[in-house]
Amino acid sequence: MSALRALLWDVDGTLAETEGLHLEAFNRAFHDFGLDVTWSEDLYRELLQVTGGRERLRHYFARYRPDLVARVDVAALHAHKTRLYGELARNRLQLRPGVVRLLREAKATGLAQAVVTTTSRVNVQTLLRQTLGEEGERLFDVFATGEDVTRKKPAPDLYRVALARLGLAPEACLALEDSPLGVAAARAAGVPVVVVTSPWTRDARFSGALAVFDGFGEPDAPGRRLDGGSPPPGGCLDLASLRALHREAVRDAGRAC
Repeated sequence: MSALRALLWDVDGTLAETEGLHLEAFNRAFHDFGLDVTWSEDLYRELLQVTGGRERLRHYFARYRPDLVARVDVAALHAHKTRLYGELARNRLQLRPGVVRLLREAKATGLAQAVVTTTSRVNVQTLLRQTLGEEGERLFDVFATGEDVTRKKPAPDLYRVALARLGLAPEACLALEDSPLGVAAARAAGVPVVVVTSPWTRDARFSGALAVFDGFGEPDAPGRRLDGGSPPPGGCLDLASLRALHREAVRDAGRAC
């Protein structure tokens, strides 16, 4: 039976609830470029079905504002949005409750950890620097970000990049995701996945996930399991809970063979 050797972390919505800041940065970028465009929360929730900021912009203009396609430089608009996000993130970013506890627990026990995200490397660096300082990047052994692939989630490419860099088989890893697209990407790469929903994905359906929780949980703010399974002890997702879920996935995969 393959033991758990690595945690593979999504970023936006999983490590931190960043989508509100991304939305604010998009809308400021539209204003700065003189575009009569404002994304509402409902529209943005729909647009999150397209992964990657540039891809999301292209999809939006093609579907909703074809009149602007010819005059908008998407690459420049997205670069400006990324700069704005970095400015907005100062002193406003926070990791989700329980994330730091789990990151440090995994590091202390020798488990490898990877970032697997469609967002840019600079956005990941901004998040880790703002929330954990110099410790942030040292907690991770591998980074697979949007610049590393052409096909983003739900394609499995980012997970395959991370697995290759870690030198591990899919069944030795466990992905942590918050969206159906992330689940699909992990499963297509053969990686078992646990979902911790965000406010942007809480009502979604997560076919193929081992378990679905509404948070990682802390003693004073326990997380709940949303798929009917047994909750973790004390309402906190810890390494023991994740190892148990991973063992269950490996056993089930063995029975299916």
